[in-house]
Amino acid sequence: MVRAAAKGGKKKGVTFTIDCSKPVEDKIMDIASFEKYLQERIKVAGKPGNLGDSVAVIRDKSKVTVSSDSEFSKRYLKYLTKKYLKKHNVRDWLRVIAANKDASVYELRYFNIAENEGEDEE
Repeated sequence: MVRAAAKGGKKKGVTFTIDCSKPVEDKIMDIASFEKYLQERIKVAGKPGNLGDSVAVIRDKSKVTVSSDSEFSKRYLKYLTKKYLKKHNVRDWLRVIAANKDASVYELRYFNIAENEGEDEE
């Protein structure tokens, strides 16, 4: 009896954060359109935009937080972010990087272009 209660405990929710502070400060990216894009494109039960109560997309100044009651892949969130960047023609300048392995945070950073220019001169 005790085993069954331990197995069927609470469902573990997952929360992922995408930090868009650098592109938002430079006005390259609109955080409201990114939030709307995620709400329309995240698939739940095979249907896009079917978030319901299981997935929530929340915007705080320059961060977007996606929290889910069920299973949700961090990689899928990275895929959708890259797709958004490509759609808005900023994929050439921005990249999506995991800020920390333990914490579930993605960060949008610029490519280091100055380093590549120095190599061309030699």
